[in-house]
Amino acid sequence: MADIFEAALRHGLRIATLLAASVIVFGLGMANLLRHLDRYEPALAQFGAMAALGAVLAGEVALLVRGRSWHRLRQPAITVVLGASALSYAALPDRRTSTEIDWVFGAANWVGVVVLLDRPLRACVAFLLAHELTALLHLLVFDQATQRALARFATGSVSVVGFPLCVAVMAAILHRLGAMAAAAHLEIERLRASEAGTAEAHRRRLQRYGELSVATIPLLEGLADGSLDPEDPQVQRRCAIEASRMRRLFAEADSVADPLLHELRHCADVADRKGVAVELDARGQWPVPPVSVRRDLTEAVLTVLATAASRARVTVVGDVDLVSVSVVADCDEVTAPNPVSTGVRVEALHHDDMVWMEARWQPTN
Repeated sequence: MADIFEAALRHGLRIATLLAASVIVFGLGMANLLRHLDRYEPALAQFGAMAALGAVLAGEVALLVRGRSWHRLRQPAITVVLGASALSYAALPDRRTSTEIDWVFGAANWVGVVVLLDRPLRACVAFLLAHELTALLHLLVFDQATQRALARFATGSVSVVGFPLCVAVMAAILHRLGAMAAAAHLEIERLRASEAGTAEAHRRRLQRYGELSVATIPLLEGLADGSLDPEDPQVQRRCAIEASRMRRLFAEADSVADPLLHELRHCADVADRKGVAVELDARGQWPVPPVSVRRDLTEAVLTVLATAASRARVTVVGDVDLVSVSVVADCDEVTAPNPVSTGVRVEALHHDDMVWMEARWQPTN
């Protein structure tokens, strides 16, 4: 909100400066030019200087309407303003610098500030000094630099430099406030993003703890208090299943191209650690399943791998319409897990000492 208010203030200041420059150039400047028209040598040079300043102001109007700034045209515009000032002084009567006849002395300064209003303060100061030097050089070279003329020039310079400089200082302050507001806004957004990330990480930790508390924690408690025998094959099978689930749970937080294969590799790694030779084969391309669907697809695999005696083969086949995850292993008959996600089906077959289990998922368009 603060940066919007600051931008509105800067835009308003730009319009006000343009209006002030237009009144000074076409009001006061034109009035003085027409009042002393017969004293210029030639008068056409003064009208050329007036037209040049008017063209720059017209360019500012066009840029304001389009909501743009001068950018690469800024330097040519300043050159036009200083050239118009020099042209006016070339046709100025002798001993008339910084007088009422010298209309450009109090007009070109405002036009230059209009062009440089959104630039750093040093740019406006440099322009005003250049404008002052143009008038001073004309006074010293072509006029009689008397004490009275120098005093008149110094007195006029107070308003010629002072008032536009005040406007430039105000614009610089607004520009600084805008930069500070933008930096503060970025810092607030960074803190919000950090807080949101921390809250999301905390939520995921709580979710993982809740998932582990269903089966893993009771298993660990049973092993700790001696109510479960580590030598019992059923207990060992439960430990292998929970270990695979934990590895899968940790793998879900990884950022990978194919989360399903990544989590299956972690499930297979648990079986591999207990001496089961696991082959993983993937064919085709498929969309990334949601986390709940991936859990149903991998649950069948880790259930069989936890009971496998020596070898197992995991196959993933899929396309945009169907994803199939199957496992074949030498193990005792196991019960197929019940999927909780819509669109997932699990089938199992047992023959002699081999078990085949498949989980299939059909994405919904």
